[in-house]
Amino acid sequence: MKLAVVIPAYNERQTIAECLARVAAALPEVPKEIIVIDDCSRDGTRDWLEGNVGDLTAEGCAVTVNADGDLEVADGPIGHVQIRALYHQQNKGKGGALQTGLRAVSGDIVVIQDADLEYDPDDWREMYRLIAEKRVADVVYGSRFYGRPHRALYFHHYLANRLISFLFNAMYDQTLTDIEVCYKMFTREVLDTLRITANDFGFEVQFSAQVARARRWRIYELGISYYGRTYLEGKKINWKDGVKALWYLLKYRFE
Repeated sequence: MKLAVVIPAYNERQTIAECLARVAAALPEVPKEIIVIDDCSRDGTRDWLEGNVGDLTAEGCAVTVNADGDLEVADGPIGHVQIRALYHQQNKGKGGALQTGLRAVSGDIVVIQDADLEYDPDDWREMYRLIAEKRVADVVYGSRFYGRPHRALYFHHYLANRLISFLFNAMYDQTLTDIEVCYKMFTREVLDTLRITANDFGFEVQFSAQVARARRWRIYELGISYYGRTYLEGKKINWKDGVKALWYLLKYRFE
């Protein structure tokens, strides 16, 4: 089953090369399409993508980063990998970038990957097994709160995430611990039912609301590692996004 990896990117020039190399190397036995959406970056991310990606296909090769920070394709244990880059002419937000990427997906299973190296693609394996091999799940959430390596940062982020997840569970009769997590893996059938309109970080709430309200999808959650960034290191989400998430909980409950 082909895995589609959707990567929204905004001002991630320092991490995008390493991100793509890690994504290409994950689950080497699984054919992958990797779709990067540059959301009108201003730091050279687009220039780098245009110079390195275009429409790159590697068959039985490894995708690595050379000393100059560019991608190289060499002999290696990786199966079929296709990398495509899409570009926004104006910044639309994470949700807007994801909408663009999800419309371009042709894979059987979809996973969302941030470009900032906070999440490790090696954690996909068990998520993928639950959907493609064990066939017990339609949607799998990663959770940063199940005991895997987790950088200790920002108590107010932790508290807000816990509150948002608690309220979501109370409203939708779920038991998820981390609905704001980046890592969500789901089947093509789930994707075809989504009607995402949120252009910002509200994507996380709207996606979760639509999945939960459907009452037909088998939802699982498992622990993942988390290598969080500080604001000095480039972290973008802030307290305003937390306030918006509370509003979105109500808005999408009745959409």
